Amino acid sequence: MNEFTLGIEEEYMVIDPVTRELTSHEQKIVEAAQKIHKDQVKAEMHQAVVEVGTGICKTTTEAREEISQLRYTVSQLAGEQGLRIGAAGTHPFSHWEKQLITEHPRYNEIVNELQEAARSNLIFGLHVHVGFQSRELAIHIANQVRYFLPHVFALSTNSPFWESRNTGYKSFRTKIFDKFPRTGIPDIFNSIEDYDNYVKLLIKTNCMDNAKKIWWDIRVHPFFDTVEFRICDCPMLIDETMAFTALFQALCAKLYKLRLQNMEFISYSRALINENKWRAARYGIDGNLIDFGKEMEVNCRNLILELLDFVDDVVDDLGCRDDINYVHKILEHGTGADRQLAVYQQTGNFEAVVDYITTQTLIGAK
Repeated sequence: MNEFTLGIEEEYMVIDPVTRELTSHEQKIVEAAQKIHKDQVKAEMHQAVVEVGTGICKTTTEAREEISQLRYTVSQLAGEQGLRIGAAGTHPFSHWEKQLITEHPRYNEIVNELQEAARSNLIFGLHVHVGFQSRELAIHIANQVRYFLPHVFALSTNSPFWESRNTGYKSFRTKIFDKFPRTGIPDIFNSIEDYDNYVKLLIKTNCMDNAKKIWWDIRVHPFFDTVEFRICDCPMLIDETMAFTALFQALCAKLYKLRLQNMEFISYSRALINENKWRAARYGIDGNLIDFGKEMEVNCRNLILELLDFVDDVVDDLGCRDDINYVHKILEHGTGADRQLAVYQQTGNFEAVVDYITTQTLIGAK
């Protein structure tokens, strides 16, 4: 039986509490954190980013415990350096040109190859790994679960601002990342061999040196037996992170359950799913998505409620009901993007938005 183990990675902004700008922490936060959490805290390409990752967790309860501790530790260590951390998909006003790149052969190579696309990639995401007993099963589930990515993404939108502008998008992070190669919704792969052959061809023809340079919104991980969900903006609240983690876990479990009953969800084409992804990035939960089965537009909130119904029969077995129920709160209070926009409308002040983000980031961290 597949256990659908979990791993969560989050990328945080490092912020100067006086200017509220992104700032380099000179890797001091990472060095100090590694004494406590070993390799669970890492540097990223830009020096104003700290990445954390949980170990392998059996349940969302266990994962929540770890992510709460990691947020708390990183925040405390940042405080000791006179800095703050914040969780959002983009910083409201800092310019990427002023941010330093971490000195590391891998990052140097990426910047050398991708140039401004890499230097301007100052964005912060959430990655959720769901474990599978085999890569064959993982690719089968990944093909089908692609359809639901825009629904969860709409809930996670948390990057309405870029370089002091209201972009008009609820997630501008994805627009920035689109400049990279091998991003977005992947195609369907008929088998794990089909996928592995694609990877081999790209390595053989010098498109990339390893499969970690596939940056799709979902991928079968090159080294672990996991499906990695990469579409979400980094959520402001731990409760939001856990709601999306629970949704991804439940979707995998539900699609696996259908497979055991010789049934499967329709695998829609990349071109169709991309229409929903664009709508989710632009409007968050306030727009319409397309229901491809009905071939009509449907209110995004209604589709999310349908999604909750779809996975409902596996939620209690997974033990993630409390976490998944937080989705109702997001539908009620708005996404991170909606709440950032509300603060900006009230204050007309981007510094106030940054203060709001840094405060929300620590709710429940311990």
